[in-house]
Amino acid sequence: MAEITVKEANPSDAQKILDYMKIIGGETDNLTYGAEGRNISVEKEASILKTMHDDNKSVFYCAWDGSELVGTANLSGMPRRMAHRAEIGISVLKAYWNRGIGTKLLRHLIDYSKEHEIEIINLEVRSDNAAAIHLYKKYGFDKTGTIPAFFKIGNEYIDFDLMSLDMRK
Repeated sequence: MAEITVKEANPSDAQKILDYMKIIGGETDNLTYGAEGRNISVEKEASILKTMHDDNKSVFYCAWDGSELVGTANLSGMPRRMAHRAEIGISVLKAYWNRGIGTKLLRHLIDYSKEHEIEIINLEVRSDNAAAIHLYKKYGFDKTGTIPAFFKIGNEYIDFDLMSLDMRK
């Protein structure tokens, strides 16, 4: 494994990101989609990436091992009276779990938030995803609640925890 680099995504990364989403969707049940990926066009993904880049309260990062996309992280700013808040999502290829990539991506999101005057970061995480919850707690996120039956996969209902990082402290 070469040095993992984290860079902001740009529209030309759209196809690689969509291909990556199909891979990780098939590797874990922690995401809102499965092996079908997000099922949107390359053009739509490129447009989303451009919109995020142009919004100073949103960002989409890619973690690269050479030319291989191995992780993503996004921060989506909220509008109007919630403009001091953002929501995040992080994913890493299963082969790269426990190598510090999620930590690196989270650090980039927190740094971006501080630089862009985002005061509170929110996320949802499977209540049984101990590794992710440990990472978030390590960086100061607190559990603020639980959403019962947030996912339904087959006949199984899966609860999610709500977590927040309040950077006003």
